[in-house]
Amino acid sequence: MTAPAGMPVPEQTRPCPVCGSDDESRVFAEARYDLAKLDAHAFASRKLPEYMHYRLVRCPTCDLVYASPVPSAEGLARAYDEAAFDSAEEARCAARTYGRLLGPLLARLPDLGTAIDVGTGDGAFLEELAAAGFETVIGVEPSAAPIAAAKPHVRPWIRHGTFREHDFPAGGASLVTCFQTLEHLPDPAAFARSAWRLLKPGGAVLFVGHDYGALPNRLMGRRSPIYDIEHLQLFSRRALGEMLRRTGFTHVHVRPITNRYPLHYWLKLAPLPTALKLRLCAAAKASWPGQLQVSLPVGNLAAVGFRPGDPPPTRSAAATRHGPA
Repeated sequence: MTAPAGMPVPEQTRPCPVCGSDDESRVFAEARYDLAKLDAHAFASRKLPEYMHYRLVRCPTCDLVYASPVPSAEGLARAYDEAAFDSAEEARCAARTYGRLLGPLLARLPDLGTAIDVGTGDGAFLEELAAAGFETVIGVEPSAAPIAAAKPHVRPWIRHGTFREHDFPAGGASLVTCFQTLEHLPDPAAFARSAWRLLKPGGAVLFVGHDYGALPNRLMGRRSPIYDIEHLQLFSRRALGEMLRRTGFTHVHVRPITNRYPLHYWLKLAPLPTALKLRLCAAAKASWPGQLQVSLPVGNLAAVGFRPGDPPPTRSAAATRHGPA
């Protein structure tokens, strides 16, 4: 298959990126994609679903579904760098949802010094972190377009490029967040280990990812938007918890969450014929019902884990409500 310029081609087989098993006997789904049909939004966030994916294997050891073969890390980095961005409204909605997950964590952290958000997009969640009282907030984003679309005061908080552990001091962060990005990483367990090393003792990670075993995704099958050319792996509740525990986190808790978006965005994700979907989305965007905010349990998971250390002192989650330096 000949790929358009810039589109990454799967070329590297790999073992399970959570537990290292090389047992590929349980093929979850054969490859289904046409690189010639991908455009500038193929590696963008919250795009119109294409329902394409690489060959997927279900790990018999940890329950992860993962792609093999996959493109090179360099090819993926180029694709993300050049990806388009047109989802600022949805990013703000997601940030508010994740901000509600953040609240219960604040009093359990060692301090509100530094928070790092990986896959930050236009930095909408960085504003939530700043409002929560973190002194320093840092976003990492591989795509140039969302950074260009970020609010002027947020843009300096975002570092353009793929996440690299050595860009940050070891043991310097109180919180590392990563939302709907674990699926995109070539090695999510390596990222989790990096997050562990970047945290202070008692610091935490807060991750959100897709649950391929959730009822909505099982009902939609391969017409679920989680089956995507961007997704190199898909988690279940068991797989996500196991990854955190295997990488050294304690007090791991994984639970389903609901998401809240305007109705027109939910229509965008619905398993409908593309032409019909585009007409419905356009009509919904132009009408007040289409702007209604709707909360749905669509099969996402939130995971929290802590780096072992002395228990932090109890303090008010409302303390130090100042913005980042």
